[in-house]
Amino acid sequence: MKKFLKSLLLCSFLAISFIYLTGCSEDDPGPQLTGDTKTYDLNSVSNPAVNGTVTFAQRDDDQVLVTIQLAGTQSGNTHPAHLHANSAAEGGGIVLDLTAVNGATGKSETVVKALNDGTTLTYDDILAFDGYVNVHASASDLGTLIGQGDIGQNELSGDEKVYPLAVVSNPDISGTATFAKRINGETLVTVSLNGTTDGGVHPSHIHANSAAKTGGIVIDLSDIDGTTGIGRTNIAALNDATPITYEELLNFDGYLNVHLSATEIGALIAQGDIGQNELTGDNKIYTLQPVANPAVTGTATFAKRKNGTTLVTVALTNTTPGASHSSHIHAKTIAEGGSIVINLNNVDGTTGKARTSVTKLNDVGTTIGAPITYEELLNFNGYLNVHVGSSFVAQGDIGQNELTGVSKTYTLNSVSDPAISGTAIFAKRKNGNTLISIALQ
Repeated sequence: MKKFLKSLLLCSFLAISFIYLTGCSEDDPGPQLTGDTKTYDLNSVSNPAVNGTVTFAQRDDDQVLVTIQLAGTQSGNTHPAHLHANSAAEGGGIVLDLTAVNGATGKSETVVKALNDGTTLTYDDILAFDGYVNVHASASDLGTLIGQGDIGQNELSGDEKVYPLAVVSNPDISGTATFAKRINGETLVTVSLNGTTDGGVHPSHIHANSAAKTGGIVIDLSDIDGTTGIGRTNIAALNDATPITYEELLNFDGYLNVHLSATEIGALIAQGDIGQNELTGDNKIYTLQPVANPAVTGTATFAKRKNGTTLVTVALTNTTPGASHSSHIHAKTIAEGGSIVINLNNVDGTTGKARTSVTKLNDVGTTIGAPITYEELLNFNGYLNVHVGSSFVAQGDIGQNELTGVSKTYTLNSVSDPAISGTAIFAKRKNGNTLISIALQ
């Protein structure tokens, strides 16, 4: 009996001690999760096999349970984890140490009530926090990341716009620039290139105006890593500190350049129009016929921009390397002849190409040229000339003067000289008018 009472007293003492130390009892199980949670992705960094999530769960004692769960980690490894200030693209110092991730389970749990400096951190604070989470390879290799993800106000909303980046100096390099909206209205710009060289470092920028018109740098972007082909930049303002939102960037008058290196800024490896200068996919191709040299032929492509203006691209074959050929749009038809109404950029004889952003007619004296849209150009009474000295390299009717392909050929019989005969071709224009071409032998 004494032994039984002694055991009962010991058990009672242990139970009371547990309640005193934990504040818990059978009726009070301690802090509980409220059910409010927020999960963010942790993306692969150095190892594509490792990725996962970080979940912030609210507790009823105003503390937060932070759970990292990774797939692809290995038993025996331990991976330090931290919460950093700013976005991952900007980088920032550690503001909160998290429990290291166990490689065997891929899991880490940390109960959080304050940042490292003692600043209180609630669940609601985390949802609006300007930060990101890093998971490192090891304590001795903090420079290598195996997982990373933006959190709080830096979370991506899911809205994004992808712009193609075209080949420039190297035909093997091309890619995209993805503009992704954050919930705070800022933009994550990710440039991704194919064909770059390991170890290369390629500066990149957003410039004012279109690529055909060119303009100064307005936003510095992060350098592109030649090994990965990737560069990420968080954009909240222009270089002059003017704030700019995601929506404003999608309507910005600009273009994006990627340069070969800091010492060779003049050499471009990729380029693309962005914002209001984006090409819609609507275009019209006109044939340019040879004039002085029958071997030189080509096309003029009129492409519509998002803002309603036009990118005119002249592309000729068999031009002379090193030569430069002025080009213009003229009023009326080739058969009639007419004055220059739109100056185009010179055609480079080496590439056979020229690109011009057309927004208006030429200024005449003190009179500013009238604006002209893509649709108006497709109905314009004009033709296009590419010059070589006082002669022409190539030319073609455009707009309403375009030939429809409908034609009728009439035979012209000999009269006074039996050796002379020929044809008369009546060709229909888009505007219903007729081009008559007489050819005699």
